[in-house]
Amino acid sequence: MCLLFVSYRSTPGHRLVVAANRDEFLDRPTAALNYLDAEQMILAGQDLEGGGTWLGITRNGKFGAITNYREPAHQLLNAPSRGEILLNYFRGNSGAGGFLEKLTLTADQYNGFNLVLSDGGGLYYYSNRIPKPQQLQPGFYGLSNHLLDTPWPKVIRGKELLTPHMATTETIKPEILIDLLGDSWRPQDSKLPDTGVPLEWERLLSPIFINSPTYGTRSTAV
Repeated sequence: MCLLFVSYRSTPGHRLVVAANRDEFLDRPTAALNYLDAEQMILAGQDLEGGGTWLGITRNGKFGAITNYREPAHQLLNAPSRGEILLNYFRGNSGAGGFLEKLTLTADQYNGFNLVLSDGGGLYYYSNRIPKPQQLQPGFYGLSNHLLDTPWPKVIRGKELLTPHMATTETIKPEILIDLLGDSWRPQDSKLPDTGVPLEWERLLSPIFINSPTYGTRSTAV
């Protein structure tokens, strides 16, 4: 998961509205959205290489999404799959806040990540690049591969495009959100973030919807 927009208690009639794109190498094996357990409690996509997921929900009110934190100069070898974090949350008995408190004790074992969790009672954000989890207040948030609401061009543009149809409307039309998440606009080079990858890759990764022969947006979820 590489781009996530969340309207939390800011859309009339809705507690939580989520729109997201998952970006990944095209040859990485993946299973589409489906139930991951025999009891059909966990609904999520699945990364068939690492075994985890990037976004999912459960019948008992849990929601979770994860994005990578882009820092190629600080990659741990043989680190556990970050996608397993969500499955551990979905399968466990802890609420979002309690789960994140425990996660902080082992979070340094993983490569950089951002995590958004809800348990029906609250919405939380945590990255293993910040000191502690945050309980979020009602609002409209954007997240890519840096910290929450970092003003990358794709995050700014996404919030501008999606706000009228996602946060300040009484009618959520998934087809409109999905269409907007297909936006391929690219900013000028001077506006690109400097995350340690070559300029060619900064350009490639800059749109809301990424399209290239080897890497791109694999799925969209609302």
